[in-house]
Amino acid sequence: MLTVKTILAKKSFSKENLVTLLKSSGNDRLELFKAAAAIKQKKIGNHVFLRGLIEYSNICDKNCFYCGIRKDIRNINRYKITQDEIKRAFEYVLKNNFGSLVLQSGEISHPQFTKTITIFLEIAKNISDGKLGITLSCGEQSESTYKQWFNAGAHRYLLRIETSSPELYKKLHPTDDKHNFFKRKQSLYLLKNLGYQVGTGVMIGLPWQSTTDLANDLLFMKDLDIDMCGMGPYIEHVDTPLFKHKDILIPLKERFDLTLKMIAILRLMMPDINIAATTAMQAIDKQGREKALMVGANILMPNVTPRKYREDYFLYENKPCYDENPDDCLPCLEARVVASGNKIIFGEWGDSKHFAKRHQA
Repeated sequence: MLTVKTILAKKSFSKENLVTLLKSSGNDRLELFKAAAAIKQKKIGNHVFLRGLIEYSNICDKNCFYCGIRKDIRNINRYKITQDEIKRAFEYVLKNNFGSLVLQSGEISHPQFTKTITIFLEIAKNISDGKLGITLSCGEQSESTYKQWFNAGAHRYLLRIETSSPELYKKLHPTDDKHNFFKRKQSLYLLKNLGYQVGTGVMIGLPWQSTTDLANDLLFMKDLDIDMCGMGPYIEHVDTPLFKHKDILIPLKERFDLTLKMIAILRLMMPDINIAATTAMQAIDKQGREKALMVGANILMPNVTPRKYREDYFLYENKPCYDENPDDCLPCLEARVVASGNKIIFGEWGDSKHFAKRHQA
């Protein structure tokens, strides 16, 4: 078996190499993080870009076994943010010079939903005179819907595969047409062909998930040639079917550390993509997002959803910052980023350099 130092000197990694890196500890682990930080600095600098996150609705047609807003959960208030509230959130993002926003929701495939999102995109473009970058994260849709949203102004789309293993995917979802691994995978290629900057991601530390599964996840993202990634540790939710398997989970701290390694390795594999420091990192470690920035991440997504809705968008337990006002959070966030050795770049879209290179080619 090759040493971590030897692997890090290579230009590409085999599955076996990735498993070795994921299992690294002690000085080897630190060498991995050091290498990732160096390649981030070389390829994209210490710049961090903001995406104001707006959780439009927790209404979902899916029943994923791990999700806190799955369709069959009855003890939460289902909501949809009004058009006026959405507009005020857009105005907040614009006023505070974030540069970009993310519009996220539960997964619904319905003409009225398509129309509503289209209207929101048009509002965002109109109030900002086209200055706001827009990412959508609204699940699997038809090609015509993706095209309509692209034409209305969305240019980035995040659709997490959650796991690249069809076998593990089946254990995490019901067996029906709404939860089809190959359909979800095909949606990523649809988005790419339509001209979106495409992002995906996985959960780390799932029941039954092996280190080889995680290595395959990394190879999947490399093979798909993604432009951006949002991945984080799996955090169980008491009201979900997967919760009954909590006793076979690795500890939260190990899930957190594995996530740091996944971010660092992906930065080495794909040096010029955008990688988010996700909120789930902060749910485990108060400095989780900053630690992610230090090993390769370069995107932060402050939550600007109206406060009264946030406690109803609990995808997992212990979600942080749900009771904070954006105005209170932003100065603290900027100070934390500086403490991590990075700098927030305000007023820019912060598009993926990888996309620009791929699109030009």
